[in-house]
Amino acid sequence: MKAFFITGTDTGVGKTMIAGAIAAALVRKGLSVGVMKPCESGCAEKDGELVPADAVFLRAMAGCDDALDAVCPYRLRAHLSPGVAAKMEGIVIDPARIQKFFAAACRRHDIVLVEGAGGLLVPVTDRLLTIDLVKLLAIPLIIVGRLSLGAINHTLLTVREAQRAGVALAGIILNQTAQEYGLAEQTNPEVICRFTDAPLLGVIPFVPESARRDRDSLAGLAGKHLSLSLLSPNSFP
Repeated sequence: MKAFFITGTDTGVGKTMIAGAIAAALVRKGLSVGVMKPCESGCAEKDGELVPADAVFLRAMAGCDDALDAVCPYRLRAHLSPGVAAKMEGIVIDPARIQKFFAAACRRHDIVLVEGAGGLLVPVTDRLLTIDLVKLLAIPLIIVGRLSLGAINHTLLTVREAQRAGVALAGIILNQTAQEYGLAEQTNPEVICRFTDAPLLGVIPFVPESARRDRDSLAGLAGKHLSLSLLSPNSFP
């Protein structure tokens, strides 16, 4: 069994789309893929129930039939960090419950992808940051960064925080979130690689809105632009 935690250098860098693309591509390779979004904020209400859109998307991309409560144990209404939203809504997030569902997913699948909320220093509880959750699950980290001006600083800060915490780094993925492709987008990958030994797993070109939820399109995108061999079950110690 293999598992990876997918984090972003910031909110809105496209890590949910990237996680879904990886899941779809690995399924295409014949692997059973499990997914988790342990805490999802900003859930809309439908028929009296909070619906975690990111978790629903990830489950669809992985083609798995795990219960939605197992994929996303904590659903929160407010568009805030999970720790802040949970406190406002009177919900106690229990890391042990997340670990239990994660362990069950690991038993069921060849590979499990866990997507965090925001970046590594986003609060999950009053005393727990996302980086602490990564350490509890004891799995390697995939960092998704935005391919734009500012990417170097944000990406290297995230890499250094992970290294400071002793978290294994599977690699970095840079995602072009806007159509503009200037000098920053051209030079960022090389500069980031120069200042860190974390592998660059790939650079995802701009994806039109119409293709961001299409399973076949995303699987092909990941297969073409990412080094998926580095994420296979036997590639990471």
